[in-house]
Amino acid sequence: MLYAAPTALEYFATLVADDASLSLTEAAISIAQDEYPHLDTQAVLAEIDTLAHKLKQRIPKDAVPVQRLRWLNRFFFHEMGFGGNVNDYYDPGNSHLHRVLETRRGIPISLSVLYIELATQIGLTARGVSFPGHFLVKLRLQTGKQHGEVVIDPFTGHSLSREELDELIAPYKATRGLQGEFDAPLGLFLQAAPARDVLARMLRNLKEIHRTAEDWPRLLAVQQRLVTLLPQAWEERRDRGLTCAELGFDEPAMQDLSDYLEHAGDAPDRAAIAERLAGLARGRPSFLR
Repeated sequence: MLYAAPTALEYFATLVADDASLSLTEAAISIAQDEYPHLDTQAVLAEIDTLAHKLKQRIPKDAVPVQRLRWLNRFFFHEMGFGGNVNDYYDPGNSHLHRVLETRRGIPISLSVLYIELATQIGLTARGVSFPGHFLVKLRLQTGKQHGEVVIDPFTGHSLSREELDELIAPYKATRGLQGEFDAPLGLFLQAAPARDVLARMLRNLKEIHRTAEDWPRLLAVQQRLVTLLPQAWEERRDRGLTCAELGFDEPAMQDLSDYLEHAGDAPDRAAIAERLAGLARGRPSFLR
């Protein structure tokens, strides 16, 4: 009996089905299969492994964590030349890891995924940080009984001081009234991000790019992944439903909007979504009502 190969979305669903086995790097690579349906994720993983092997050969076996970090930064930012795509920041290719490997240019979150993978393979403890407006990497360095943390901006390769982090987050705090007696500690914004949250942020970056361009088919593909990744995020169902409506897919649009209204509680857009749903219902052929 012949079995059909899984679709790109089915493959992604398998990768993100369980947090315990979720491979951030592989799942992040697979995002590009919507645009590059024949992309071989295993080949891209092998390319990253080759880079990691090349880096390992440079590092003395007895190197302590801080020395390993220096080797990593020298290799990643200087020898390989990875850095931020300042000339075309909103190019969707900046979120496709195989393209970032080819061009050595990306956005903070895609660069972070590659950096974290290499760091992990050389024995460092690195995690992504969903810092407001700018994704960062946090490394925990331990030597003997002493330990410390280093925060890296993957866009520039710069190690950020506490003062620089405070300055970076100041505009965000100002817009949300987190000042004076309502100030929030910096550490609150430096929590390690779970792999599922990292993938969601990558997909939402693409979602915003395609939404701004009104590229509904590409937007829908990204939203399918977001709903798969975050099945209880009802606002993602709402947004997918609105995109389906733009594409004339009325039945799935109505289902998504109905699901949103069922779970949205007192959401401020509840009336507007109910009105949109009623409009779709009125436009259905009578035999479907």
